[in-house]
Amino acid sequence: MSKILIATIKEWNIENCRKLWERFPDHEIKMITDRRELTYDLTESYHPDFIFFPHWSWIIPEDIYSNFNCVVFHMTDLPFGRGGSPLQNLLVRGIYHTMISAIKVDSGVDTGAVYLKEPLDISAGSAGEILKRVSDIVFEHMIPRFLTERIKPVEQKGRPTVFKRRKPEQSELPAGLSQRQIYDYIRMLDGEGYPTAYKIVKGEKIYFTKARFENGVTYAEARFQEGEFV
Repeated sequence: MSKILIATIKEWNIENCRKLWERFPDHEIKMITDRRELTYDLTESYHPDFIFFPHWSWIIPEDIYSNFNCVVFHMTDLPFGRGGSPLQNLLVRGIYHTMISAIKVDSGVDTGAVYLKEPLDISAGSAGEILKRVSDIVFEHMIPRFLTERIKPVEQKGRPTVFKRRKPEQSELPAGLSQRQIYDYIRMLDGEGYPTAYKIVKGEKIYFTKARFENGVTYAEARFQEGEFV
């Protein structure tokens, strides 16, 4: 029997964690959704074999990752794509097939040894839809392997490529994009917590969501927020 701790905040991850409980009743699975619970004393009292961080928004304290097996899930084929905003950085480069890398947390940014990888298709769907797809893969295929197998992490090999975290001001649709690129740009920002893609028209911001790509043409919903001028 394994003892694992899952730290997450997204509703779809919370629901998938409940399904994991049902699927593996013989394992001890605990979930925390409040970063204030992630303390050394509380973690030590539970003494988990692994702590998983699917879509955790805060820095993991050093006394946690130094004393426990902490695993994060990164949406690139590491060491390619270390750093922030992986989904957006992949799509602006026209990369539609990637990997979810389960890596051991260390002091670097996505530099830890790799436990395992699973393929991920990001050629369609909004950011929100893709993140839910990632959650399904993590909870249905990746975490279960830690419960049923002895997986040894392997150090990353090859020259790393580092992504810079994208800023809100980069959400404006650039000029000169193809129809496919417009589709990717809108959908990569269409999700909870992301700054919506927009275009400035005559000094006013027009926001775009729910993009779809059909017969070489991008369609999307446009929203004008009254009183918002640039």
